[in-house]
Amino acid sequence: MQQRDGERVILISVSVQMLEDLDADEFALLAKSAGAEILQHLHVARIKPDAKYFIGSGKTEEIAALVEELDANLVIFDHSLTPAQVRNLEQIMKCRVVDRTELILDIFALRARTYEGKLQVELAQLHHLSSRLIRSRGTLDSQKGGIGLRGPGETLLETDRRLLKIRMGQLKARLDKVKQTRMQGRVARQKAAIPTVSLVGYTNAGKSTLFNILANSDVYAADQLFATLDPTLRRLDWDGIGQLVLADTVGFVRNLSHSLVESFKATLEETLEATLLLHVIDSSSPEMLEQIEAVEKVLNEIGADVPIIRVYNKIDQSQEEAKIIYANEHQPERVYLSAHTGQGLNLLKQAVHESLVGQIQCFDVLLKPAYGKLRTQLYALNVIQSEKYDDEGNLHLKVMMAPHKIEQLIKKAHLPLDEILGEKAKIFHPALEEFEIKD
Repeated sequence: MQQRDGERVILISVSVQMLEDLDADEFALLAKSAGAEILQHLHVARIKPDAKYFIGSGKTEEIAALVEELDANLVIFDHSLTPAQVRNLEQIMKCRVVDRTELILDIFALRARTYEGKLQVELAQLHHLSSRLIRSRGTLDSQKGGIGLRGPGETLLETDRRLLKIRMGQLKARLDKVKQTRMQGRVARQKAAIPTVSLVGYTNAGKSTLFNILANSDVYAADQLFATLDPTLRRLDWDGIGQLVLADTVGFVRNLSHSLVESFKATLEETLEATLLLHVIDSSSPEMLEQIEAVEKVLNEIGADVPIIRVYNKIDQSQEEAKIIYANEHQPERVYLSAHTGQGLNLLKQAVHESLVGQIQCFDVLLKPAYGKLRTQLYALNVIQSEKYDDEGNLHLKVMMAPHKIEQLIKKAHLPLDEILGEKAKIFHPALEEFEIKD
């Protein structure tokens, strides 16, 4: 479904007792994000879905009359519909009918900017279309006799399905290449022991705004659903840690179909491989708990077993105070902040530092007067806790930082590890233990 500007739309929110109830306001925002001109938003209650029309024949006839009265050319349902239900509804309503999955796919198509994002959107759209071809080609799905048409062959519907299968195969192959490229970059980061901190969260929770502030970047951010779709990675120096990679990912929504999650797994792999997840939450939303549950459901579905800090954003709207809440003495569990005003950002940086502290150690560093360049680099990283000079003019520093980072700095300066770190240098070159062999 590619929306046109000013497309006249009727929205149908259906409350079904045996299905998850969805946020009607969020549904309207989704439709507006796709460029719809909303004529009317109807709410329908049912005990269970109708197999033929989802909402029942009587309500379908009622909406058909409304479509004609308002001159609507599109009806959107806030639930997934079967191909047969869509076909039956279109025959009665005399206009196009799309469901929630198709609406989200259309927004994804509008938002995708990178090569990878466009590939993933097209693959998801074709996967969705493959079961719905009969809707548009239903009158052409049987072979016909006549001159030039006799003998073996395939129907137009079969041809469409075959071509779709070929195209989907091509897209998967291209995405595999993108995946390999991402994997190479990820392996390089892992070899350099550079931690990755990934932002995840419900769409419009403020992830991209927070990302821009932390990374001093200019990723597109707006008060709309799925403002950004493509993953963005930035390498930056974090006080006390050194280099880390910050990743911004696509936002989640409730009732995200399994096919969509599958299609965007390449993007979500940055989440799987992260050292730490920052789950950004809109603390001002009345649907906050449901949104948290939706994000955690997707994280479980993709198998993301990564330490998480919940970041409660927009406290300027929810009237919360900036604070850190700890799960235990050393493990931050929640941070309350406002990415918009900057309130509490220092607490988030503290929480990230403390969460990665397992990778941080205290080093006693001895620097001769000739090693002043290394001292400057350590000060630039803001990792020096204290310093003092001895009688010989040597500088003794207490430094808190990741072992891989201090090793990297010393080796890059072509300086001896043993001389600078003393006994602590053994963690990089542990002595082999001797075992006595007994008969």
